[in-house]
Amino acid sequence: MSLGDREEQLRLAIEAAEVGLWDVDVLTRTLYWPDRVKAMFGISPGAEATLDDFVNGLHPDDAPEVLRAFAAAQDPELRAVYDVEYRAVGKEDGHVRWVAAKGRGLFNETGNCIRVIGTATDVTSRKNAEVLQSGAQKRLDVLHRIEQATRPLVEAAEVMQVTAQLLGEHLGATRCAYADVEPDNDRFTIRNDWSPGVPSSAGVYSLDLFGPQATSNLRNGRHLVVHNVDEELGDDNGGAMFNAIGIQAIVCAGLVKRGRLVAMMAVHQALPRRWTDEELELITEVVERCWAHIERVRDAAALRQQDQRKDEFLVTLAHELRNPIAPMLYSIALARRDTDPSRQAQRLDVIERQAGHLVRLVDDLLDVSRISRGVVELKREVVDLIPLLEQAVEAATPALKVARHRFTVQFPETPALVHADPARMVQIVTNLLNNAAKYTPDGGLIQLSARISASNVVVELEDNGLGIPREDQTRLFQLFTQLAHTGSKSHGGLGIGLTIVKSLVELHGGTVNVRSEGLNRGSTFRVEMPLATASAASPLESPQVVVRKSVRVLVVEDNVDGLRALVDLIRANGHAVRGAADGPSALRMAAIWKPDLVLLDLGLPRMDGYEVAARMRATAGLEETRIVALTGWGSPQDRARTKSAGFDDHLTKPVSPEALLQFIADSLG
Repeated sequence: MSLGDREEQLRLAIEAAEVGLWDVDVLTRTLYWPDRVKAMFGISPGAEATLDDFVNGLHPDDAPEVLRAFAAAQDPELRAVYDVEYRAVGKEDGHVRWVAAKGRGLFNETGNCIRVIGTATDVTSRKNAEVLQSGAQKRLDVLHRIEQATRPLVEAAEVMQVTAQLLGEHLGATRCAYADVEPDNDRFTIRNDWSPGVPSSAGVYSLDLFGPQATSNLRNGRHLVVHNVDEELGDDNGGAMFNAIGIQAIVCAGLVKRGRLVAMMAVHQALPRRWTDEELELITEVVERCWAHIERVRDAAALRQQDQRKDEFLVTLAHELRNPIAPMLYSIALARRDTDPSRQAQRLDVIERQAGHLVRLVDDLLDVSRISRGVVELKREVVDLIPLLEQAVEAATPALKVARHRFTVQFPETPALVHADPARMVQIVTNLLNNAAKYTPDGGLIQLSARISASNVVVELEDNGLGIPREDQTRLFQLFTQLAHTGSKSHGGLGIGLTIVKSLVELHGGTVNVRSEGLNRGSTFRVEMPLATASAASPLESPQVVVRKSVRVLVVEDNVDGLRALVDLIRANGHAVRGAADGPSALRMAAIWKPDLVLLDLGLPRMDGYEVAARMRATAGLEETRIVALTGWGSPQDRARTKSAGFDDHLTKPVSPEALLQFIADSLG
């Protein structure tokens, strides 16, 4: 192979490797750069390149080290290999490129360096990839540190504080803070921040402080990024606020979920700062992760609190159930030992009173269950609210009298027509009155008023009782809530009464809230109900004349005591009655006796109530017999099932004696 062939082969190899050859004549300080090397220093192919172009084109941060290495390659004592990577700033275009250069000096017989030759390669792409990889690794590292530090935390405020500190330290910021955006989307709360050496920014603020444009951007998921407050923001666009706290550069990364701004991460710098894309991406990811972690922590805290309230409720429930049972058992024991008729009535009164208390407890529990499952059925009609308020006052009068409260009412003279379930409205106001009687010291003042305001009727109940701390007023209507400050005035209770009140009021389309100036400052409960519209009203029906008569009643109940008591009660009211403890017995008795009415339990042994009803319907001679379910199962699904099974009606235990006898008279009257 000729010398020319070898040179051509070398040229092709160099071009394939994208390597440029360079040659410096040390004695004349002349430089040979091919076009490829000139391009690395931003010099046009036809332009002349000098050694000064090389020196001046070195990046200021890299120049000292590169020139030391170049000098060492020319030093006769060292004769070092020239092997450096540096940044070159383009002479003509100003672009920064990375260059990897290698070479060595050539020395004459006297030991002096006469030439330095070598290669240069543009490694900008590799260096940029390394920077990206290094940045990504640093980002992953800080995210990992935040995750490890916050994972064991169980308080949302701690998660905010630790996250802000680690992010602020990583960015070298002046201040860093996580903010919750309130549900009104107008205010945000910084609960704590990381602010070493500067005042804390903790507090509640209006989003309007950022100015209209920035506020709109944040609400739409666009960040506020300011590199220099004085140059970029006017006073009306947040500049005044940031200058007041000594801040010149800001990033405020907003997080939008389901169309609503829910959180922000703010990073402040006391001096102007050019925020990089990598820093903005990191802040964005941190606020997303921090919010998700805080939501998990809050959910877990809510579950723990709910668990605690449930446990407290079960303990209270056991206590409340035992309370009425004890005097009932004592009265029964005394009745057996002492048969003096003059004292028997007193003991029966005790049993009746305590049984009524048990019924109310069970009714409240059933109401809570129905409300939580969304199956409350309202029997609404257009009714004047004022007589219902009077009924509630009558129901609460015993509790008011026992505590010797002064009680006043103020009602409008005109009717206040509402489209409501009368029984539920009485229940709502009775619950509120009983609460006022319970939590007002004996001899207190309680005032009930009602007035018509625009399209609503407003009912207010004011007392001078124990009052409610401000921080407890928002959770007062939560299920199983018992406030610690009520102490001995609580007189027991399950902590479900106000939950029922709120749910029933809202089911009617109304609102309920409470005001209190604090402990021992009394409370005012306010209920607003919409007045009935013309479309809700219906013509009043003329009362029907009901003729009462004695009927034949068959009671089917597997509880022996319950069966005997029910048979005796119905017989005492003048009806013919028979009892059966199971399905087959009931069928035989019904076929022979032909009752007018069957009160049928569902949970019977051997044959349940549904099968008994079906067989009765198929029995000749019982076509006109009314079959009524009398059961402890009372949900809408249970009622729908009995109706589809052929039952004429459905009564849920316990039914008061008066209501049951009235039902018998009405159903066959």
